[in-house]
Amino acid sequence: MRLLIVEDDRELSQALVAAFARISVHCDHAGTVADAEALIGTMAYTLVVLDLGLPDDDGLALLRRLRAAGETVPVIILTARGDSQTRIGGLRGGADDFLVKPFLFDELHARVEAVLRRQGRYVENQMAFGPLVFDVGSREATIDGARLSLSAREADMLEPLLRRSGHVVPKRFLEDQLFGSSETFGSNAIEVYVHRLRRKIETTDSGLSIVTVRGVGYMLTGG
Repeated sequence: MRLLIVEDDRELSQALVAAFARISVHCDHAGTVADAEALIGTMAYTLVVLDLGLPDDDGLALLRRLRAAGETVPVIILTARGDSQTRIGGLRGGADDFLVKPFLFDELHARVEAVLRRQGRYVENQMAFGPLVFDVGSREATIDGARLSLSAREADMLEPLLRRSGHVVPKRFLEDQLFGSSETFGSNAIEVYVHRLRRKIETTDSGLSIVTVRGVGYMLTGG
């Protein structure tokens, strides 16, 4: 899954991105409302952590615009404003939860999990497709009990393919998952990682394969 951290405090945002990375949760960062709107318009985020005091607009105004436009991505407000009126306004404006600064990262992580559980988006610890088993936490994959040696990027590619096994995963979505919005990558980067992952899977004689759907994306088949 990928989160968006909307926070103008660079030190705090960097700390949050690093903390989530340690538990294998990928994050993008926006320091302004304008940047946040641009990212949300182009990326599929699992959840948004939203500060209210942003330099170009109020975070609550952004939240209200998103909800008015039909955007359903879960939002946790993260702010120094702890008064009851701000809490009520945030929740009525469409927030799914509210956390006041200063806070412990473990509490934020627990709130993220709770919001995703309530919305049915919580990611299970393990996924399986035929003989292939992937552990979301450890990022390790096995086929018939034998461990696949995967790089971090290969594991990041395998996860969405496995979640939508038997269905096409668009190439653009895989680019977002592997590289996010801030990284640059070559025009054939996805093809390179697909080739490497396909080779590792197909050499196991498991009957599994990654199929290329030209002009659209890729699909994990077999099982």
